[in-house]
Amino acid sequence: MAFRLSHLSLALSLMALALAGVAIYRNTYEAMNKGLQNLSPDFGLLESAASILTLNKNAERNSDKLSQQLTQEACVFSAVRGVVDNAIDAERRMGASLIRLHFHDCFVDGCDGGILLNDTASFQGEQTSPPNINSARGYEVIAQAKQTVKDTCANTSVSCADILAIAARDSVAKLGGQTYNVALGRSDARTANFTGASTQLPAPFDNLTVQIQKFSDKNFTIREMVALAGAHTVGFARCSTVCVSTNVNPAAQLQCNCSATLTDSNLQQLDTTPAVFDKVYYEDLNRNQGILFSDQVLTGNTTTAAIVTTYSNDSNIFFGDFAAAMIKMGNLPPSAGAQLEIRDVCSRVNPSSVASM
Repeated sequence: MAFRLSHLSLALSLMALALAGVAIYRNTYEAMNKGLQNLSPDFGLLESAASILTLNKNAERNSDKLSQQLTQEACVFSAVRGVVDNAIDAERRMGASLIRLHFHDCFVDGCDGGILLNDTASFQGEQTSPPNINSARGYEVIAQAKQTVKDTCANTSVSCADILAIAARDSVAKLGGQTYNVALGRSDARTANFTGASTQLPAPFDNLTVQIQKFSDKNFTIREMVALAGAHTVGFARCSTVCVSTNVNPAAQLQCNCSATLTDSNLQQLDTTPAVFDKVYYEDLNRNQGILFSDQVLTGNTTTAAIVTTYSNDSNIFFGDFAAAMIKMGNLPPSAGAQLEIRDVCSRVNPSSVASM
């Protein structure tokens, strides 16, 4: 974009010079034929040249602003990617956790960073809601990414919701999926929604009708729902979740010992290649080996089953649809009337001394 603006600036300069030259030529010609006392300058052409020069200056200023914006955004993207890459290198599972964290943020009242707010003595947020407590993870990675942006990208303000969106995108790419564009400009909410997290998020025990309704409430199509379910091609579920009969596909072959005492470190992989973003999740569904009840029911309806088969046959179609659905999800707006800001620290709202938006 900045490259095109520089070419526009050059073209405008040349046009202005050409008009000025024509004006001077006409004036000189008239002076030679009529005498200087009868000279009538071609003010129209001179004014056109001046207008073009003014337009050119504005274009140059806009180009400078755009170049500065692109440089700032490049710094943000690089800073976040570095933190995410290091976190996934240290623990491959973290990539799946960051994708899920972004999903759980956006699906509850829009992409507003609400899930990142810690509970306080007078406030109960989303982190301790049933879908998230002892389950959602990666908060420390987002906090580190936020601090890295502050340390390395001078005078650049970026929201925690933006960092969540970038971290999810970079996780998909790092694990083998298709990258996609993330636009910046989200804001952070000054509150969170415990009840909304409990009711708006898809649950492992949801039947297909409930899932379709929850996604429809967010303006997603059935195809987009099936594509986003493909996030389960990476990562794990806790055995304490899959050992609840209503949460699990009864035909699935589990790694969990459900008769044992379970802790949060006892895990069940969600497909047979949990560290790679691929189409194996859909292949497992077609073999009736989806782990969660909510996953396997995708094959119980003609429409959704056909989409599952399409994705299981062609990873490029799945990757493209997933990327498009993630972009759409990442643009879910905060609730109407929400108080917004750019948080200085992702886990707490800004004090009154820090200006909010």
